[in-house]
Amino acid sequence: MMSDSRDFADILKASEPFVRRQIDKTGELVTADLIDSVLRKVEMIDPDLFENVDREAVIDEMIRRSSHGVGKDASLVGDEGHEPWLNADRKTGWRYWRRYREHMETKLPWKALDALEKSTDEILGNLEDPQRPGPWDRRGLVVGHVQSGKTGNYTGLICKAADAGYKVIIVLAGLHNNLRAQTQIRLDEGFLGYATLVNVDNLPLVGVGLLDKDKKSQPNCATNRSDKGDFDTAMSRKLNVKPEERPWLFVVKKQKNVLERLVYWLENHAADTVDPVTGRKIVTALPALVIDDESDHGSVDTGETPVGDDGQPDLEHSPTILNGLIRQVLNTFSRKAYVGYTATPFANIFIHEKSATAEHGPDLFPSAFITSLGAPTNYIGPGRVFGSASSVPEDLPLARTLDDADYLEWMPPTHKNGWRPRIGGERRLPDGLQEAIRSFVFACAVRKVRGQGDKHSSMLIHVSRFTSVQGEIVAQVEDFVRHMTRRYERNVDLSELDALMHSDFEGRFHPEMVRVRDAFPDVPQGEDVSWPEVRAVLPSVLQDIDVREINGSAKDALDYAENEKQGLKVIAIGGDKLARGLTLEGLCTSYFLRTTKMYDTLMQMGRWFGYRDKYLDVCRLYTSREMIQWFGHIADAAEELRQEFDNMVAVKGTPKDFGLRVKSHSVLTVTSKAKMRSAKPVHLTYSGDLLQTVAFPIDGRHEQNFAAGEALIGTMGVPVPLQDQRYVPEGQSWNGWLWRNVPAMAVVEFLRTYQTHPTSFRVVPQMIADFIAAMNLDQELTQWTVALVGADAGDPGIVGGLTVGMLRRNATGDHADRYSIKTLISPRDEAIDLTRAQREAAIERSRETWRGDAERNESKGPPDDPRGPAIRHIRGFGHEGLGVAADRVRGLLLLYLLDPGKAGASALEGRAPVFAWSLSFPGSPSKRRIRDADYMANSVLWGELSNGLE
Repeated sequence: MMSDSRDFADILKASEPFVRRQIDKTGELVTADLIDSVLRKVEMIDPDLFENVDREAVIDEMIRRSSHGVGKDASLVGDEGHEPWLNADRKTGWRYWRRYREHMETKLPWKALDALEKSTDEILGNLEDPQRPGPWDRRGLVVGHVQSGKTGNYTGLICKAADAGYKVIIVLAGLHNNLRAQTQIRLDEGFLGYATLVNVDNLPLVGVGLLDKDKKSQPNCATNRSDKGDFDTAMSRKLNVKPEERPWLFVVKKQKNVLERLVYWLENHAADTVDPVTGRKIVTALPALVIDDESDHGSVDTGETPVGDDGQPDLEHSPTILNGLIRQVLNTFSRKAYVGYTATPFANIFIHEKSATAEHGPDLFPSAFITSLGAPTNYIGPGRVFGSASSVPEDLPLARTLDDADYLEWMPPTHKNGWRPRIGGERRLPDGLQEAIRSFVFACAVRKVRGQGDKHSSMLIHVSRFTSVQGEIVAQVEDFVRHMTRRYERNVDLSELDALMHSDFEGRFHPEMVRVRDAFPDVPQGEDVSWPEVRAVLPSVLQDIDVREINGSAKDALDYAENEKQGLKVIAIGGDKLARGLTLEGLCTSYFLRTTKMYDTLMQMGRWFGYRDKYLDVCRLYTSREMIQWFGHIADAAEELRQEFDNMVAVKGTPKDFGLRVKSHSVLTVTSKAKMRSAKPVHLTYSGDLLQTVAFPIDGRHEQNFAAGEALIGTMGVPVPLQDQRYVPEGQSWNGWLWRNVPAMAVVEFLRTYQTHPTSFRVVPQMIADFIAAMNLDQELTQWTVALVGADAGDPGIVGGLTVGMLRRNATGDHADRYSIKTLISPRDEAIDLTRAQREAAIERSRETWRGDAERNESKGPPDDPRGPAIRHIRGFGHEGLGVAADRVRGLLLLYLLDPGKAGASALEGRAPVFAWSLSFPGSPSKRRIRDADYMANSVLWGELSNGLE
């Protein structure tokens, strides 16, 4: 039955309160039966609503809208000079936000929409009231997840800012035309309400404009959605803005000529005052909001250090061109707000908070606020794809690891411009890329069988930054796809290809689909499909697939908006333009070889993150083993950053108080060296950290490390069973042994004897031993709790005369010189030998910092068990409210035996168990520091530490 759209919407509106009440009251999962029971109640009230409506369609839409939660946002706020202003009265009569919310109801679940409203309220409230007279300046940063909906968030913020009275809204939308145009299209739909077409008298209504057709309320726009629709000379000459007019939107590239043109226009067409001291032309009548999309890219000053040795800003400093121009745009307004958006804040945190010049004003340090957005439960990001130190999947259901031998001849990592990819002299694709293309064909076919054939489906191939190389890859992929298409279209010489497709689907792709659905039960899944169903649509699917080259010299473009009704089926091949910001709609398959040594660039290249409702099971990522390891490391680095952030939020810190730090890596760097000019290598503390061995040498040092462990056990005396802890929660059982009050020097001597593999830059025993010895001078870490932790189901291992169950940890990668694992300890291990009061305090702290973020592998509800960061904080600082005292005297050393026969490393078979360990340090305010640091600290942290360095 077809549904009347008005009745359909009315049913949804009438049913929503009932569904929400039911969920809130019972905590039930949203199911078809639950929705059906609610609809029966609504039907009793108004039976006429249901006459022309497809009941199943209503149930499906209600499930979609009510089935996802969202992690909690968290903010650090600096209130200096700020006047609170945003209340219910100020929101009365808001028009732009009301219609945007209604527009997003068809795209977002209710809870996600509620979260969007709440987060944009908080961000806007942390800006200044646009009606406040006199000069003011607020600068903030919003940190989201890659491909998680940041554009939707700042579109909502723009709508509210315009409602509140901001008159000039400038969106800095990346470095490339296609990304700027993509952002313009999104803002056409979400804010303007009309399509900003070129040379069209009557601009068609789109998005919010279809909900509110009053053209008198439509915002003005100085740019358009064409590829060349940036703020140009012609527009700058004819454009005039008056304070009483509707708000003006500028969507511009971060490009020198564009920003210079904008600054000139502001000074000569919008300015209404001349500063009597400096002679600068200033806009006082128009409060401005500048949104900086991908604010870590192009916006950060990579010039020489902007602050002198005396800690004062160098007023003659010359910032880099884009940074200086962005600051000049802001400096032209007396009343302005700046909000940077990024998923990779690794560069932003290195901006010096004191940097300022007379011409450009202060730098872009987010002194007003930093907001960390929670991710919806159906978001798939690096933490869920690659795992993290706290939650590691046994295998990666979405990722396919490429064999180096399959592609290295075809595309070596050090190839140069003009390289011609060949295998054995033959012009053909590697087997892994051929499989990836078949996976994309299967994905398109499955989606078509499921009724999603009119939705966009994309494949990404990203293997080289050189356009000449990309052109050759395009030709090879076109030949491969054309060969498949012709076979199925003409049914000529098809038997061999069809047999391959059949066996590949049944033997590989379909079983993988099942694994993905099992691995992500909280993501809406599509129904299962069979080979006969897929086979029936293969010819038409192949005919629809288009191969596009996306780079600065190519004419192809990803014209999703123009193909909204039938949906694009596109294989996008490119480099820099695909690396950052550009959204690939319906991305199903990625083949990714290009490497970079920067956290932020590498993470931004991950266009495969995002939302894949009802087709996640057909998504695949093909990449190298090394890239998978790097992404796992970056997921850990990002999580550590967020944990530091949560801890500061819990104590109500401000951005200027927040000494952020980012993990280093043996090959990767945090961000470009230029962006870190305001950062210095510092001597950092291990206080509050968890360290664990994950890379073990398998030469003669293997036996030497085992002997070091036996020697340590021999010096600690007689242990008690690990079950005899000071407090063991009911139902917990422990396998192993426990020592208390072990002298620090016993731990120090053990660390000086033990040798980790050279790739273990984070865990360097000699450095850690030096740190413990230094802390002893302050009477900290003088006594240690040591536990030999075993696995209940593990095969028995013997060390120092003690028997314990050995842990099984699979090797990550096949390395000839080492045995590497993803993670060592279990989450509960850090709570060993806590008192009951300490444990309860740690649970309370864990709940205070809990965000309910699935991407961070957090539980759906507040945790019932203490988390590691909270345990370390309580041990170091106590909990005044629960009467728990700090205990910085005591460190925790956890020892483990790893089963060599189940490690997957042939070089360990028949040898002694792998002796592994972890150190959990209590938090501490001590100024003691290690001499060799593996972090880069921002200027705030550097300032805090400089007086305490040895």
